[in-house]
Amino acid sequence: MNCPHTAAAPAGRSTGAVVIDPMVQDLDGETARLRDAGVLARIDLLGVPAWTVTRHAEARQLLLDQRLVKDIGAWELWRSGVVTRAWPLIGMIDAGRSMFTVDGAEHRRLRTKTSQALTPRRLEAIRPAIEEFTEELLDQLEAGRDENGVVDLKAVFAQPLPMKVVGMLMGVDESQHAMLTRQYKAFFSMLTPQDERLVLLAELDVFYAELVRERTARPADDLTSALILAEEGGEPLTEEEVVGNLKAMVAAGHETTIGLVLNAVRALLSHPDQLRMVLDGEADWDAVIEETLRWDTPTTHLLMRFATEDITVGDEVIREGEGVVISYRAIGRDIEQHGPDADAFDITRPTRNRHMTFGHGPHICPGAALSRVEAATALPALFGRFPGLRLAVPDEEITKLPVMTQNDMAAFPVLLD
Repeated sequence: MNCPHTAAAPAGRSTGAVVIDPMVQDLDGETARLRDAGVLARIDLLGVPAWTVTRHAEARQLLLDQRLVKDIGAWELWRSGVVTRAWPLIGMIDAGRSMFTVDGAEHRRLRTKTSQALTPRRLEAIRPAIEEFTEELLDQLEAGRDENGVVDLKAVFAQPLPMKVVGMLMGVDESQHAMLTRQYKAFFSMLTPQDERLVLLAELDVFYAELVRERTARPADDLTSALILAEEGGEPLTEEEVVGNLKAMVAAGHETTIGLVLNAVRALLSHPDQLRMVLDGEADWDAVIEETLRWDTPTTHLLMRFATEDITVGDEVIREGEGVVISYRAIGRDIEQHGPDADAFDITRPTRNRHMTFGHGPHICPGAALSRVEAATALPALFGRFPGLRLAVPDEEITKLPVMTQNDMAAFPVLLD
């Protein structure tokens, strides 16, 4: 079967591959099929073949393996022209030069300032601002109910909070937040035609380039200015590198937190006994956050790394030039790591912290601590203000966004009391 998103049908496509559904109609079923397919599974990504790893131990090993690189030039299907920029997922792999697309010394160079800006000390300094944003949005949540008392928790609370935080860190004016939210939503959606998605990428490049030039002329106390200014004796980042870092960090910085907050709320509402444990002080919010990160990961599939030589994993061999996806949701439900009840949500689970939802090794997500701080602020404040919060529709009517990489919901209608 020819793929309409590539220049030609991919050669060597495995007939036994698990097809990753772009519409995300049955995420639990897809996760189970991936686990059943083995430690290393063949998958089909919109007609493009790849491997994915589905087990904790092997994923940990591969994420440290220097023979797997981020450089798209190592991908045989890209080098040969089988995959082109017509493929809808290409923008998530080839999004410009940034700390997310390079390895080794260059990765360390591009990542250092971001890591410095998100130290525990820096996060504690911005915690009051996160608390203030949270209270403002809770007020808007209460005021935003329709005539039936229903309000969309995602649109009014879970989505704007991380955008406000990442915007503050990077010096993006609040008047631009709604535009960026729309742009990223359209970029990730599988319903967006690829020609429109490429236009969105170009528009984001222009937006961030203008921000970089403005901060170059008038530096401020924000991450954008810090990325621009070179350390003494160090090599400054190019405009392309700063733009690439900003573009990817805003995407990762707000999308992950949206999923974390909503998935935690959904899990607690569907497990009222565990919600009661937290509200009664028998368990803490950190337990909720870590078990949510394990059980219903904000990122379902991370695209992509490429083998620079043959790599043996169990009984399978990743050939030089092949692509590897990290399927974090399947990894989070690894029975060997978390026990036979790995599919169950349990905030008392002893292994809840032993997940890799934010990655492992050199490319571990630099914003992981920030996302945890936001969730640890948002969740207790939300249930503290609205302890009777409940879904306004049956749980099965909550639909996923058509996004192959992010575990996000189209909307999350709730009643506050």
